[in-house]
Amino acid sequence: MAIAIQPQLTLDDFLKLPETEPASDFLNGEIIQKPMPQGEHSLLQATLCETINSIARSQKIALALPELRCTFGGASIVPDVSVFRWDRIPKTPTGRIVNRFEIHPDWVIEILSPDQRLKKVLSKLLHCSRNGTEIGWLIYPEDESVLGIFPGQRVELYEGADKLPILDGIELELTVEQVFGWLSLT
Repeated sequence: MAIAIQPQLTLDDFLKLPETEPASDFLNGEIIQKPMPQGEHSLLQATLCETINSIARSQKIALALPELRCTFGGASIVPDVSVFRWDRIPKTPTGRIVNRFEIHPDWVIEILSPDQRLKKVLSKLLHCSRNGTEIGWLIYPEDESVLGIFPGQRVELYEGADKLPILDGIELELTVEQVFGWLSLT
């Protein structure tokens, strides 16, 4: 009996597909649709972008962008938050930000949703680390912890009053407690 083998989808093929809602990542030849963000996820994502940009954007150090498609290293991913050093932000000849980012973020932040698979999200962060990203965060709301991913695939666990690693040049100090404190509306 002959077994039909499906040809593997290429990155170029994936990029020709229509965008999905929520977005899909293309990593290791596989399409992985992100779950629809829920309350905690959305609040953390928005507050992280606001907090980072309140310091880094005004001083033209870096820019934090939510849900931005980044295509690099044979993959196309949509991190929850992508932070780019100011001098690496791709621009048009007139100085406007480009629509297509074909470079790795300098700092990438993922927030694990309840129905998201840890292995898939960690795989995305490790891909970023292997391709030039300086810092990755995996925020795990369920147990109020953050995994830091660094060059060389080094991983550190942060909890409670631990200070979180921040991209060099951004004068910001955050602890794990502060980040999860943003979820309280009282």
